[in-house]
Amino acid sequence: QVQLVESGGGAVQAGESLTLSCAASNYGGRDVVCMGWFREAPGKEREGVAFVNRDTSTLYKDSAKDRFTISLDNAENSMLLQMNSLKPEDTGIYYCAARGFYCSEDYLPSWTFGSWGQGTQVTVSS
Repeated sequence: QVQLVESGGGAVQAGESLTLSCAASNYGGRDVVCMGWFREAPGKEREGVAFVNRDTSTLYKDSAKDRFTISLDNAENSMLLQMNSLKPEDTGIYYCAARGFYCSEDYLPSWTFGSWGQGTQVTVSS
């Protein structure tokens, strides 16, 4: 599987910003078509937050629209998630994930992503 390593998490106050980065390597011939960020809040199931396809099209969870921006940095083989106006409900462990087929709005279950990072903690206090 593709190796994914996240960075950039931390503890911030509500209203502040953070940028998460996911570095990809060891593709092993696997084709990555879609990458995304999932969040696991305490006591809740892992949920998708934002996704980006290789063609740079993007998808966002409703709560992330207008505040988060996902992008690809092909030169660095990485994916970024710029998070602005953070809220306490954004708190959780953020995981980077990748899969070999296109991400569309109606089919984004976590089990379809074969490669995962180790996660990075984001804590937003009020």
